[in-house]
Amino acid sequence: MDWGLKNRLSQIIKPQNNRALMLAVDHGYFLGPTEKLENPKKVIAPLLKYCDSLMLTRGVQRTSVPTSTNVPMVLRVSGGSSIIGEDLSQEEITVSIKDAIRLNASALAMSIFVGSKYEHQTIVNLGKLVNEAEEYGIPVLAVTAVGKELGKDARYLSLACRIAAEQGAHIVKTYYCDNFDKVVQSCPVPIIVAGGKKIPEIDALQLTYNSIKGGAVGVDMGRNIWQSENPVAMIRAVRHIVHGNATVDQAFKLYQTLRNEKTQQTKPQHKSNQPTQTKPQHKSNQPTQTKPKPVANKK
Repeated sequence: MDWGLKNRLSQIIKPQNNRALMLAVDHGYFLGPTEKLENPKKVIAPLLKYCDSLMLTRGVQRTSVPTSTNVPMVLRVSGGSSIIGEDLSQEEITVSIKDAIRLNASALAMSIFVGSKYEHQTIVNLGKLVNEAEEYGIPVLAVTAVGKELGKDARYLSLACRIAAEQGAHIVKTYYCDNFDKVVQSCPVPIIVAGGKKIPEIDALQLTYNSIKGGAVGVDMGRNIWQSENPVAMIRAVRHIVHGNATVDQAFKLYQTLRNEKTQQTKPQHKSNQPTQTKPQHKSNQPTQTKPKPVANKK
């Protein structure tokens, strides 16, 4: 593995503890204006400093991320289908390696759909992407997407993750499941767990905790952060588990504390109904003294 590739990987998975907190905001590539992600720039701004990397599309990166940031970009380079289309698995590579380099991408991300109609197409595309990215020292993150007809059990996810790793992916993003440790053990590259659909905050924190304990290096969470009523509090609570080794209870208490602080700060300041009292001006009982007029000198 070349120096540049190792360096880019170390920006995403922190070498001091081998952990990663990735913030996912790439949903619009097939979902369009997702609920509470209608304005990506507004969503990203307060969360950016709390994530280790940001997974997004080139359109959102160019329009919604400040160029001054030091946060690594994990650039989604696959697409071609939509939520209302015939088959979500019909994806192709849509971003050139040259454009990824122009965007200073720290990693390239694409989905594979093992067991779907377009399985062959997506797996071959992953292999081709790895070939091209390796030339420039850019790591590839493979997303093991699942369809309605595909399960999320350890047997299927082990198959999908192993195939992604065999094709040369440097990181695999997949789902948490029962017997998750078996998925991790059968995959020779680091695994990051997808946050999935919005669930209660306490459950999302439990998912994070279980993923780390099961052997994942971290989570790539999106909807469970920015669809929360308190996104900053939520990402800080997730980070508390990923990098602070906190328990679920500790992380949830942090979330509640930060949420309550924000509530207090946003409470309107009520003006008193009592009339403003002004001190009366007391007149002195002493007689007013007037200076005597000077007598004019006679010449």
